[in-house]
Amino acid sequence: FDHDSRHTLIYLYEPPIYKDQIEAAVDELAGTPVDALMWTLGEGRTMLHNTKVGEQWGHNVEKWPHHVFQRAHRNLQKLIAEGNDPLDIICKKAHEKGMLLYPNLILNQGYSPPGGDPRSSNFRFENRHLEIGFNKDMDESLPGKTYLDFKHQEVRDERFAIINEVLENYPVDGFELNFNVFAPVFFHPSEAEDSRKIMTEWVRKVYETVKKSGSNRELAVCIPADIDRALAAGLDPQEWISQGIVDVVIGQQFSMAGPPDSTANFRPLIEASENTNCRIHGAISSQLMSDRMQLPSIEMVRAIASNYYMQGVDGLHLAHWFAYWPYRPEFYEILRELPHPDIIAPKDKIYFVPTESQIPVNESSYGKIEKQLPAVLKVDQTVTTNFDVSDDLEHWDGMDRVHEVLLRIRVVGYTEENVLQFTLNGNNLQVTREINKMYMMSSPRYRIGGQWFIFKLDKIHWPKQGKNILETTLTYVDPDILGDCSVRDIELDIKYLRGKNFERGGLVDTDVGPYEISTT
Repeated sequence: FDHDSRHTLIYLYEPPIYKDQIEAAVDELAGTPVDALMWTLGEGRTMLHNTKVGEQWGHNVEKWPHHVFQRAHRNLQKLIAEGNDPLDIICKKAHEKGMLLYPNLILNQGYSPPGGDPRSSNFRFENRHLEIGFNKDMDESLPGKTYLDFKHQEVRDERFAIINEVLENYPVDGFELNFNVFAPVFFHPSEAEDSRKIMTEWVRKVYETVKKSGSNRELAVCIPADIDRALAAGLDPQEWISQGIVDVVIGQQFSMAGPPDSTANFRPLIEASENTNCRIHGAISSQLMSDRMQLPSIEMVRAIASNYYMQGVDGLHLAHWFAYWPYRPEFYEILRELPHPDIIAPKDKIYFVPTESQIPVNESSYGKIEKQLPAVLKVDQTVTTNFDVSDDLEHWDGMDRVHEVLLRIRVVGYTEENVLQFTLNGNNLQVTREINKMYMMSSPRYRIGGQWFIFKLDKIHWPKQGKNILETTLTYVDPDILGDCSVRDIELDIKYLRGKNFERGGLVDTDVGPYEISTT
């Protein structure tokens, strides 16, 4: 469980904060299947624990541009002054409740000038020459221009000193290097390939330090799930695994807070870990941020987890799940099911292909993520979309458990004059219902619109377990309309019964709007 130590904790409590309020981060997860709490050390540049080798949050600030940053500083200093180091509190409380505790260091992010961001450090202010784009010809659009360049010994030493201090002074169970929370950028793009050896040697140094500090301690690394993207950033997870210098590799499709993705592919990482002691965990993010929902529903989370288990991941990493705070019963229901693919198997699921949302997903120009959606439709040119489904519908149908299977496709830029054809795995689909959202006076979050095509699939047209191929063809377009017509959303909604002839009643939709279009 990923906790950033800030948004649902030190930001929330007005000074004076108390020890038991820090402990709430653990208390709220007590009794759940969470095995390990991954605890972020401040913001990465400055820390929210009593560091002596790094810099404490806000130590260099005289005037605060945002009051919540000042609150975090005041709370930190109050706790430290009374001998209640937040990191020490969390370590001990996690162990008391049967959880492992892994500090997590955000390894890199961009520059903020003095006075602009009170979370930044003097090390960043005073070492602009250590940035990737310093005195180099570099595209201004690339996010890594003001990131620290790990080819410099000073950069690696500054990061290592913080890690080593934590390992020496706190009762941790390991350490997590987070390469992926922001854009995964560590070297100039022209030098990333040659710099992989530099990063591998640094990871080896951290690993050996972790093991020397405690033989049972582990090193976890959070990286892009796509190995090619990792390599483009100067990271070489296959080499780390083969050398045995990482214990857990957390693959994350998109960086930072999301969005979640049931189509993420962990198979190359899993193959690289075969016959080794390294475990591969798949990251499930929480920030859907669509026009209808901020957070994914339990049905969506089940679909994601099921697809990850089908690939053979060793565990799940719940990235940014503190966004569910304050935690309600449905949050705990999700947590209860997650470790059990057999329990999830005959439960409702919603598979979806990632599309545009309020969260940017192409923030790393060092090996961009090529999203399948939105997909522009041109006349007589077929758009192909791939997605995996882990459900064995034939198996559950043999027990009369399948209630219905719905496919929903949203096309934007569509008018009534347009003509579309759809096929799933080569079989033509007939529309069961259309819902016109060309214009809306209001929307649950923000307005997108478009035309929804709803298909109630019979057994012949059910998706396969494994890879599925949806093809969309625009055969005629309204000649009087400017702009593109495109496929924006694809959602597969599988609904189950508890047993033959059970009713579907008694289930209450708590979200008005997100999937009311599932009604047929």
